[in-house]
Amino acid sequence: MTKLAQRLEQKQVLQPQQILQAAILQLNTDNLEERILEELEINPALDQVESNSEQEEEMTDNEDLDWELDDEYEPPNVYEKKEFKDMPIPQKKNFLEYLADQLNLINFDTNSRSMAEEIIYNLDENGYLAVDLELISDRFEMEMMDVLPILKKVQGFEPRGIAARDLQECLLLQIDKKEHPVAYALVNEYFDDVANHRYEHLAEKTGHSASELKHALEVISHLNPKPGEGHEDSETISVIPELIVYERDDNWVIVVNDSWLPDLQVSSEYVDMLAGELDKKAKSFIKKKVDSAEWFVDAISERRKTLTNVMQEIIKKQPEFFQGDVEKLKPMKLQDIADVLNMDVSTISRSTRGKYVDTPYGIFELKSFFTEGMITSSGEEISTMQIKRLLKELLDDEEKQHPYTDDKLKELLNEQGYPVARRTVAKYREQLHVPVARLRKQI
Repeated sequence: MTKLAQRLEQKQVLQPQQILQAAILQLNTDNLEERILEELEINPALDQVESNSEQEEEMTDNEDLDWELDDEYEPPNVYEKKEFKDMPIPQKKNFLEYLADQLNLINFDTNSRSMAEEIIYNLDENGYLAVDLELISDRFEMEMMDVLPILKKVQGFEPRGIAARDLQECLLLQIDKKEHPVAYALVNEYFDDVANHRYEHLAEKTGHSASELKHALEVISHLNPKPGEGHEDSETISVIPELIVYERDDNWVIVVNDSWLPDLQVSSEYVDMLAGELDKKAKSFIKKKVDSAEWFVDAISERRKTLTNVMQEIIKKQPEFFQGDVEKLKPMKLQDIADVLNMDVSTISRSTRGKYVDTPYGIFELKSFFTEGMITSSGEEISTMQIKRLLKELLDDEEKQHPYTDDKLKELLNEQGYPVARRTVAKYREQLHVPVARLRKQI
């Protein structure tokens, strides 16, 4: 028989205001603008503050102008969004349109053109044919031998290497066989050895001299393995910093870069309606909208406050960086800032992820100021960023014919006072996007 029992327990439940604040804090400036415009559409109790853009009539007498600067001067917002209505924007063709223009220059019959279009529409983001050619031939009820000439025509389009079925074919399409016969032969007959940098066997297998192989490999190294990537149809992504930091009178000034966003307020009309005589259902609806508007305005204000406070603590904890030594970051964790500001570490994470700050030394992601640390042989605590920079220098200066192994890199770092393990070196090397020694070897 089931027994009824009472149990007392404590639960921490986030309030709607807290959930909204967390969501707003996580947004970058561009996404925040979209969120504000969306909220203005769905919540009638939220109003946009109309800025007084009307300027007073210009004085014709220069002596009446007041040139006195305000003590609270801030630099102009260089990131303010502007619309150039009178300037025509050139229309850019996307990748498919670029290929379609080349297709129009080929005298295909209707069926062959449809098949060529099918090939083009099945290219992946790197420009490779993403489906088996047999599936295309089956769809058009044609033999493979009839489809291959059409594929070859498409593979002759720019950029070279397009519509290849694998990397080897992609590289072969880009090599002029008559101009570079050795390079073509290496990719065609010894592709595995070339791909895996097994150069020591190539001279013996091919019979070519070291200088011939070196020239051929130089040609191969300049080929594009991803011909569809980086085409001009992709828009240039510009970063708009959330914060602007500059020094004035030996003090750091922090400006939240959102002055171009709409200023918000709770609708006074809806507040007055709430105080009036309304039926229960209407009053409940209006109260819900007014509360939501208040929470939204508060969340925007809290976002500004949190970003400013986090940036203040970053400046305090990274004095060398903000004195101009941008290479020297102190070890710092998200928890360090959270403890000082008495906030949850997840709040600090939201306020730094995908957010950028414009400093006198460049634009940096806030996350980049947080690094792990380690103790050197001399007992000094340093950031792992310094070790990665030193590792990068060692890799750049290594002899390419005899590149350093991870064990050798570990020894070199240990000699300079950085007690790192081989697996740590391998991890940092991978984070620097540097392959293993075997793949770095050159003739």
